Amino acid sequence: MISRYNKIMFAVYILKSLKDHRLYIGSTKNLRERLLEHNDGKVYSTKNRRPFKVIYCELYRSEEDARVREHNLKLRTNAYRQLKRRIKKSIE
Repeated sequence: MISRYNKIMFAVYILKSLKDHRLYIGSTKNLRERLLEHNDGKVYSTKNRRPFKVIYCELYRSEEDARVREHNLKLRTNAYRQLKRRIKKSIE
């Protein structure tokens, strides 16, 4: 019997640049691998801002749900502002 917890999870994550202290929002099915790509300079949009650390992550079973959440955080100011208030100490 396959456990219901063995399914692939999709992550919406927030990284903090240790260089300029700005945040980056993304989504992936493998957070560890994606962080390595960011820190190795393999991601065009972040290569000049490395190194990064993960400061927040949400997990979803559905890739579509993760993409919608990422989209909302990037384009809806209220959603992003609300999350930043909730994780204020993690951002510092």
